[in-house]
Amino acid sequence: MHQSPAARLRELTQTASAGLVGREPLAELIVLAAVAQEHLLVIGPPGTAKSIVVRRVAQALGGRYFEYLLGRFTEPSELFGAVDLRKLREGTVETDTSGMLPEAEVAFLDEVFLGSTAILNTLLGILNERRFRRGHTQQSCPLRVCVGASNALPEDESLAAFADRFLLHVFIDAVPDHQLEALLAGGWQAERSSTGHVADIGDIDQLSRRVLAADLDGVRGLLAAAVRRLRAAGLALSDRRIVKAQRLIAAAAVLAGRDTAEAADLWPLFYVLPTREAQSAAQDVLREHLGAAANPTLRAAVEAASLQPPARAARLIDAARQCLADDTAHGEAVLREIDANFSAASLPPELAALRQELARRSADA
Repeated sequence: MHQSPAARLRELTQTASAGLVGREPLAELIVLAAVAQEHLLVIGPPGTAKSIVVRRVAQALGGRYFEYLLGRFTEPSELFGAVDLRKLREGTVETDTSGMLPEAEVAFLDEVFLGSTAILNTLLGILNERRFRRGHTQQSCPLRVCVGASNALPEDESLAAFADRFLLHVFIDAVPDHQLEALLAGGWQAERSSTGHVADIGDIDQLSRRVLAADLDGVRGLLAAAVRRLRAAGLALSDRRIVKAQRLIAAAAVLAGRDTAEAADLWPLFYVLPTREAQSAAQDVLREHLGAAANPTLRAAVEAASLQPPARAARLIDAARQCLADDTAHGEAVLREIDANFSAASLPPELAALRQELARRSADA
């Protein structure tokens, strides 16, 4: 049976995040960013699997991949390529970009804020304009998405301005107590498994073209109302980020299988807010706007943004079905998460039936 590009990306994202408990939202948001042709910044303490998730999903997306861990003494040539000595002898200063960031389609820059001023200034051109300029070298960059990672947001004003060039901001923490068993089991599984199949970067490009043609007329009023609510609560967004949020909303609609955006697609606005504090406050301020949030391809990301029971139930239904379809899967972790999120009285009927079947299988094991 022929799969749509969105369905293939959904399957690959699930495979890439298998065993990485609590990191499904990050994996899905990398896909959203790639389809929207925007960039993503992930913030979290060391040891929270930031690099593993990004690496797995980036590799699963296909295309030319570039990864680098920046440091205080990283030279521009380590990212962009060295000066072409042959042409230098001829009096031309050109950069050999073969296999380097300017030729990448998917990129991951760890500890991105440790880059020098020269590196960050050059990166701005690549991120904003998809252009690399150095000496006599002027070339277009095929970059679909760049993921930057850091342990914390920078306090320096100039670095904060650079961080603002990443439209999506994702904050991750250590796995909570009720998921520790799943963390241990999943970590052991992840050590022994590969990322699985690799997508065709053409899937991303096909969906990106649909994003540009998407109809947003029906949600612009809703988006404006949501921004006014944020402003009234003291949660301001720059005009640039507000305008660019439309690309994410269009991408969410396309990944949901539609070419017309609806109220259910407003949820990416949550990730456009640049700080953890702003995102936390927005979940209450935008409760009405996020109540309709849904996406069959990006369920975990929707749940993390909305904190609404319907979104949480949709993801757990999906997880329970997967466990029941896979004879080797252990349903105890899903059972624990269902019980941690729903009481017997609040459990949706479909999830209740799946929980009963998981419990029966666990008892028989």
